[in-house]
Amino acid sequence: MEMRWWWRTRSLNAPSPFQQFGPCGRIMKNSAMVMQIQDPASQRLTWYKPPLTVLVIKKKDSQVLLPFVQLVEWLVQEKHMVVWVESAVLEDKLLRNDVKLDQESAKFRQVHGDYAGVRERFLALREKLVTFKDGRDDLTDRIDFIVCLGGDGTLLYASQLFQQSVPPVMAFYLGSLGFLTPFQCDNFQEQVTNVLEGHAALTLRSRLRCSIHRKGERRRESLQQASNNLLKPSLQRQLNYVELNNGPSQFNSSSNNKFNNNSTQLTSNNSILVLNEVVINRGPSPYLSNIDIFLDGKYITSVQGDGLIVSTPTGSTAYAAAAGASMIHPSVPAILVTPICPHSLSFRPIVVPAGVELKISISPDSRNTSRVSFDGRNDQELNHGDSLRVTTSIYPVPSICSQDQISDWFDSLAEGLHWNVRKRQKCLDELSDLTASGSEDALDEFDNLKLYDV
Repeated sequence: MEMRWWWRTRSLNAPSPFQQFGPCGRIMKNSAMVMQIQDPASQRLTWYKPPLTVLVIKKKDSQVLLPFVQLVEWLVQEKHMVVWVESAVLEDKLLRNDVKLDQESAKFRQVHGDYAGVRERFLALREKLVTFKDGRDDLTDRIDFIVCLGGDGTLLYASQLFQQSVPPVMAFYLGSLGFLTPFQCDNFQEQVTNVLEGHAALTLRSRLRCSIHRKGERRRESLQQASNNLLKPSLQRQLNYVELNNGPSQFNSSSNNKFNNNSTQLTSNNSILVLNEVVINRGPSPYLSNIDIFLDGKYITSVQGDGLIVSTPTGSTAYAAAAGASMIHPSVPAILVTPICPHSLSFRPIVVPAGVELKISISPDSRNTSRVSFDGRNDQELNHGDSLRVTTSIYPVPSICSQDQISDWFDSLAEGLHWNVRKRQKCLDELSDLTASGSEDALDEFDNLKLYDV
């Protein structure tokens, strides 16, 4: 595979535009510009070798246990696949027979008894499952296929587990909202079989690559840059590419799990990928946040308010929508910038191209610091002099469609958010017929009717 060494993402999901404008004008040739691009409507899943390993992620809810056991049982016995589950699943008390029921509540004892049949079926499969622990095990290149059972949070969790290439994700609706989970569990055997045979459309959900540059690191970075100038240009470009897109994990195996611990402190030497949004807020401070925004190094504006949301198109229907932003189809290459309760009547959310880099920092005259979180996790403090860098990652989440990219999204808008739902306006029956006739007799008759109504 050819490796390109430009420093940020420049690919687009859209039909390739015609490059000549009139008899004289055309786009200047640029080796860093990608013009031959695929229409999202033609993005379909294909397997270049049969998938053998599947990761099943389930919501922590007793109502998910039965479909979870049914799915795992079918994948192991019928499809002969290697099934991975989180180690916490094996610790679920409803799936264990060695629970001391006398120490549990009466309600739990009743539920534990109700799931006796499900528990026996799971225990028969337990030894055939492969387990992993979040924050300890690296799943990179170990999983061929992901199945999520639950709500939108299960898809966010899958994204967090894979900080580079993500296997195709098939999400079943067993949660509350289900905006990102288009599949129903009623006939999961047929649906999963179709996907395993390669009969499925894909939505490539872009992610944001975020890194924090701490104030004390600037001098070290300048010294490192001076030493890097002594390296050969080709090697330096390679190191920059790996650092900006992958972090140092390829060179330091001890950092493979740096993204999974909520206490992890992000620095300029590592990054985290988010599927929904990165949020900068004032935290517990009573003062307004005062945040400066730069786009590709150019100062754009300052936010005075409760904070700022930088989201993907997928995240535009989450926190950003609640803050008044527009909803963007996930195939649109864009980054959405939305203020949270700005102290201004004219600060509207904006959409910027996916390939730009945003730098967000605390204004020098700000009265307080800010907090930053990534998909609702890994909350950290952003101090004066620190900066947050955000751009589009080269690693999207390939979300499998139930129907296609357009139908799935608008169905989710209608069913999950009740988008544009209102009572229909009644048609004009007698009035439209009478006025359309244009006859004086008809109009006189209509006037008489109004008099009678009075």
